[in-house]
Amino acid sequence: MVTNPSLRPARARVSAIATYVPPRVLSNADLEKLVDTSDEWIMQRVGIRERHVVDPGIATSDLAKEAALIAIQRAGLTPEDIDLIIVATTTPDTLFPSTACVLQAKIGAPHAWGFDLMAACSGFTYALTTASQIVAAGGSRHALVVGADVMSSIIDYTDRTTCVLFGDGAGAVVVEPADDEAIGVLDFENYVDGNGGPALCMPAGGSRMPASTETVNERLHYVKQDGQAVFKFAIRNMEEVCRRILDRNHLTADDIDLFVPHQASLRIIIAATEKLGLPRDKVVINIERFGNTTAGTIPLALCEAHEAGRLKRGDLVLLASVGAGFTVGGVLLKWALDR
Repeated sequence: MVTNPSLRPARARVSAIATYVPPRVLSNADLEKLVDTSDEWIMQRVGIRERHVVDPGIATSDLAKEAALIAIQRAGLTPEDIDLIIVATTTPDTLFPSTACVLQAKIGAPHAWGFDLMAACSGFTYALTTASQIVAAGGSRHALVVGADVMSSIIDYTDRTTCVLFGDGAGAVVVEPADDEAIGVLDFENYVDGNGGPALCMPAGGSRMPASTETVNERLHYVKQDGQAVFKFAIRNMEEVCRRILDRNHLTADDIDLFVPHQASLRIIIAATEKLGLPRDKVVINIERFGNTTAGTIPLALCEAHEAGRLKRGDLVLLASVGAGFTVGGVLLKWALDR
């Protein structure tokens, strides 16, 4: 429903993109001092050499603020122009108020409403889908979408199976009505399989298992993962969500100019892209330097590709993600920004 008659329904486009990662780097050599692991083992298993982590006291909203302000400036706007804020995060500053509310105050966006969206590693694709639909329906003129996580705040650095995987980071895009009907978000596909929830979760801290001395002592406020279950689901569904979008739009992998997958594991990315028949030069991979930043991975990779000149206006871009829940998301768009 169009809530503001002055806003004309249109296709939505990404009009600006920016990212931010904290300056402190946690290398594999650093992790070797904390747990029984090695650089060779980590690189072979997941393809990560280093990741960025925050200093104590730095929250998700702090990373989101840095990325958001740059994206808004690059869009030629000011925070007062923003009328919608969606923050995709698994690590909100607090359960309430939402990090979107905190961010609205931090950047000074008095005309924006907003909310948090929790879809784990699919958070950014879900949030981009949501914002694009609201903009296309005329409900927003300048939407800010942020994918940000401080995963180091919920990682057990005595658990070598999870602590090697995750990093902290944020990415932000501004979503506006397209200036050309051939440009912008063309299609999306989102679905969930809630039966996979126990395979990747943080058991305590919610209404089912509130914080207590027992939950803290049992380390239940950290990420727990069944690696094999996640690996198998991710490979199968990373390909599946892409196939659904391509088939529906009568496209093949040859038509895609750039594929930007969620950066969870190098092995997952390679397996999925090989199944899709995508050559490596069409795939963005930066997991080696950032690890899995959850909702931040896709905007980090997309922004890097744009800044490296791998994207030009009109390029056909496919985004895909799989995350805890299990959640699955894909977005097909024609890139709106010039090199």
